[in-house]
Amino acid sequence: MSTLSQRLAIGKYLKSGKSLTPLDDLHKFGTLRLSGRIFELKHLDGITIGKIMVECGGKTVAKYFHVAD
Repeated sequence: MSTLSQRLAIGKYLKSGKSLTPLDDLHKFGTLRLSGRIFELKHLDGITIGKIMVECGGKTVAKYFHVAD
């Protein structure tokens, strides 16, 4: 899947009201750099995306979600 395809799929997923962590993203979309796709969604597509830090398996990771405009 190309980075553009990943970006579009992730954007659609987040806009549906779901949230995404890097591990979720790896399993669903095969992306190794979720933060890069999030940056593109924010700066190239103008999508408002929020982030909270959550504990997952003893590690702290980012959890991204769409903020309705």
